[in-house]
Amino acid sequence: MKRTVKIKICGLKNPADIDYVNEAKPDYIGFVFAESRRGITSKTAAEYKKRLSSKIIAVGVFVNAEISLITKLHDAGTISIAQLHGSESEQYIDTLKKACDIPVIKALNAGNVYPQNADYLLFDSGKGGTGKAFDWSLIPKCDKKYFLAGGINSGNIKEAAKLNPYCIDLSSGVEDASGNKDRKKIIELCGFS
Repeated sequence: MKRTVKIKICGLKNPADIDYVNEAKPDYIGFVFAESRRGITSKTAAEYKKRLSSKIIAVGVFVNAEISLITKLHDAGTISIAQLHGSESEQYIDTLKKACDIPVIKALNAGNVYPQNADYLLFDSGKGGTGKAFDWSLIPKCDKKYFLAGGINSGNIKEAAKLNPYCIDLSSGVEDASGNKDRKKIIELCGFS
């Protein structure tokens, strides 16, 4: 049975991570351009993107970044979508879209008011990247497709999929104890049904 929910593997930071996702074939991957243990440079992301399967969409993850950085990465073909995790306003999103016509995922804590001009929403716990699940009953009814993140792993991915997110966003759930991406977990979670 083919899964209906899309999968994103976020926080790729090592060359092997690209090999793992090319093998597992998620729908999206995420490069983090922010202060994070998963953060990488624009140059490294560009090198990884050249090796990434053309069937996988690269998302850039940002926190209150300069619009010029996002535009530069988009124009260079390194990313196709911007995921915003800071306090970016509707005005910021408008300015970004005018600058480079890029789809936007806006990350929110469940219960926050969401910007109408974001293309997608992402519901996560706290500031994101915590690896902790939140109370999924807090996800608001909304008319936008949404990504679901936060502590999703092999033990709860089927439960997460029942909430009908557009995409399940995985990071810590596909890492080993040392915080590196785990090939076996990536393949297993990309293949769940």
